[in-house]
Amino acid sequence: MESAIPQHLATERTQPATLRPGWQPPYPGYVARFAPSVTRVAMAYLGVQYRAAAEPPAVVRTALTDLAAACELPDGPRHVDRAGYVDENGCTTVIAIAYWDQPDSYDRWFPATREMWLGDHRATPDAGFFIEAVRPATTRFETLLSNDRPEGVALLADELSGEVAEHGYWGGARDRMPLTQTDPLAPGEPPTLIDDGARQRVRAQHNLCLIRSGQDWSDTDGDERHMYLDEVEPSLRTGMDFLRDEGGTIGCYDNRYLRLLDDDGAALDKSFGMSWWHSMAELDDWAREHPTHKAIFGAAMRYLSTLGPAARLRLHHEVTVAAADEQHFEYLGCHPETGLLKAVKTAV
Repeated sequence: MESAIPQHLATERTQPATLRPGWQPPYPGYVARFAPSVTRVAMAYLGVQYRAAAEPPAVVRTALTDLAAACELPDGPRHVDRAGYVDENGCTTVIAIAYWDQPDSYDRWFPATREMWLGDHRATPDAGFFIEAVRPATTRFETLLSNDRPEGVALLADELSGEVAEHGYWGGARDRMPLTQTDPLAPGEPPTLIDDGARQRVRAQHNLCLIRSGQDWSDTDGDERHMYLDEVEPSLRTGMDFLRDEGGTIGCYDNRYLRLLDDDGAALDKSFGMSWWHSMAELDDWAREHPTHKAIFGAAMRYLSTLGPAARLRLHHEVTVAAADEQHFEYLGCHPETGLLKAVKTAV
């Protein structure tokens, strides 16, 4: 059994771990192993929203084509996912999630892409555009996978670990994040709004928390597929809807429940929740205590206990706690319930 924290990032703890001595996880879990030379990554969520319709407006189709071309540039991301959902205001939203393990490449790529995505030529009543990006140090994010098929930022890693001990109990995500060895990750002042003409920027909050947590049921069939879709997924959707609609009462600034899309825009048998939190502690509290997450956890445990090692459902997540200078939030023509716009308190 390995430690989730790689040896080159391990240090003497001044913050207590939740892991109990001799803990044996109830099921296998693995983490992404990045080379010691990788000290920072970049994760950029580039989104477009428009009123649900049979076909997206021309400005949306053009923008997505331009973004796909930008992602093929020499400094473009090493991996891109495309995902979609319909938000609480009835807007269809398509998001490209781009990942880099060389932040210098991201820094060179970003200015021209930002102008392409959020420039004046995109200002239209037919659509809204946004960028939500973080550039966390490798001490500031953690991953967990139930299998050897990586997703998200884990696709950039050199390899996966062997089985790790720090999972299967409340507080495991905190124990897997290297910085928590010495830092409680207390949140800074809440984010604030900066109006910049047609654009709105959100001033960062120190130790803002981001989670992407996904499910892949593409390998399931028969009874297992019905069990996931009829018993587990409804509980998951209820929890995602709660965080979307009422998450502000427990520290969740915004939540999206998305389906991954193929190159033609068709939905895959993969979904993920993606949410921004005031603090990692409040994310922990929801996972440990809230009825909606208890229902998700209970349904998942019944599923896994029934199927055991034969289960084909694949699970993964990544949690980031970003410093204030590692964040960028910018919106053009978006409704006020979009992303971090929901979280802002004052305009300056």
